[in-house]
Order: sequence, then C-alpha cells, then structure tokens
Amino acid sequence: MNDAIPLQNYTLVITGAPYSSQAPQTALSFARAAIAAGHTVDRVFLYGDGVHLASALSAPPSDETHWPDEWAGFLKEYTIPGVVCIASALRRGLINEKEQKRYKLPASNLLEPFIIAGLGEWVEGTMASSRVLYFHAGG
Repeated sequence: MNDAIPLQNYTLVITGAPYSSQAPQTALSFARAAIAAGHTVDRVFLYGDGVHLASALSAPPSDETHWPDEWAGFLKEYTIPGVVCIASALRRGLINEKEQKRYKLPASNLLEPFIIAGLGEWVEGTMASSRVLYFHAGG
C-alpha cells in the first residue's frame, strides 16, 4: 500500500494581522513545510486584518520577528504572488502608488512583492488550487 500524499497546490488566505494573531506565523510555517515536502503554493491572499502583513511601514522591536519582511522574502524566493484585497487594504490605510494617485494621498505603503487586487484573484486561486487554506485570527 502506498501511503504517499499526492502533491497539492495550495492557495493560502490570511485574515489575521501580524502581532495580534498567530495567523501569519502559522501560515508561513505551513507554506515552508508544504514546499519542503514537494507541494506548491499558487498564491497567498491577504484579506481583512491580514492585509497589515503587506505594510512597508511595520517597524516591530528589533528583538521580534519582522513578519512582513519574512513573508516578502519567502514570496520572492519561491516566486509566489502575494495578493492584497483592495477593499480591505483601502479600509486599513494600505495603498500602492496607483491608489495613492487615485485618492490623492501623500504616500503609498505597500511592501514589495505584494500587489493589490480584487476578489477575482481569490476566486482564481480557488479554481487553480487543489486546496484553499484559511488562517484566521482565532478568538
């Protein structure tokens, strides 16, 4: 009997914010383990308070893990799209240069390689992936 797990292609949805939930940490641990086991991650979608993970203005104390930088490095290393829900981002003050100009705001603060997009990216991820996993704030 073959006990091998078939290779999976995951979309990860993170709704919990860094520093007030374990969602980003747990999701990153899962993503690293999945890739180490030969699985793939199609994309990471940030929704709700999870969009804070894509802020270029996060500045945790030096003795704490910088979760936005950890995620940005991981996404770049494996060329995984990091998609930020535009509605959640705008409500929480997270914008790219395009939205900065559109709303005539003084600055943008989206961390690379994250991109801002709509729920269509989430729908596409659910169709392209064999599994969609959600990482919520809990509570």
